[in-house]
Amino acid sequence: MLIRSIVLGLIGVFCILDSRLLGRLNFERPLIVSTLVGLALGDLEKGLIVGASLELMSLGLVNIGAAAPPDMNMASIIATSFAILSNANAEAALTIAIPISVLGQMLGILMRTILSNLTHAADKFIEQGKFNQARRIHIFYGTGLYALMYFIPIFMAIYFGTNLVTQVVEAIPQWLTDGLTVASKILPAYGFALLLQTMLTKKMVAFLFLGFLITAYSGLSVTGVAAFACIVAFVMVQVGNRAGKPQDPDPLDDL
Repeated sequence: MLIRSIVLGLIGVFCILDSRLLGRLNFERPLIVSTLVGLALGDLEKGLIVGASLELMSLGLVNIGAAAPPDMNMASIIATSFAILSNANAEAALTIAIPISVLGQMLGILMRTILSNLTHAADKFIEQGKFNQARRIHIFYGTGLYALMYFIPIFMAIYFGTNLVTQVVEAIPQWLTDGLTVASKILPAYGFALLLQTMLTKKMVAFLFLGFLITAYSGLSVTGVAAFACIVAFVMVQVGNRAGKPQDPDPLDDL
């Protein structure tokens, strides 16, 4: 069990670093990570079954800005391991995945709070010309903290049993849960503010208010508003091309 716990912890570290250090290869998706767990534990079929169920469960979870949604990556690793090691079905895995995803969400909020302070420390090092220290904060310290955030819970859950995770979630004080809940609501607004600060211009203000009014008063879902925006963008591009000056012909078209 010790070797299995270490291997699964390393799988978790690899998956969490996918979009943070290794690019975005989609290894942190529940279907992919559950398949890796099934491959490591010798039951690829069960890994695919549980992964497909967890993937459907997490399709609506989108990480926007600094938001921290329920962590289905950590939940997928522990829930799939639980299903394989205890010979349980996918429904039982979904049950254990819910408290684990909540625990991962709380750890993610705490980690973002710590990393934001490290970012200010890196800014000070850059102002002082200490670029090596700033580089270590971004590359080594942040990576190491994210690795520990995943390896320790996964290792403990697999080695000591998934009941430990449930007991940890239940033992979290209410004041800490409330504080993390407030932080989880502030961080998405902060993330949107950063995006708007970069993208919002005088030409885009009208579209911002148009989208806000449609969302607030039309009763459409986010998917419906996005589809409506795509149609408006397509129509505007077509009208703009017809109203603009004819472009010079591309000499490569005749080749």
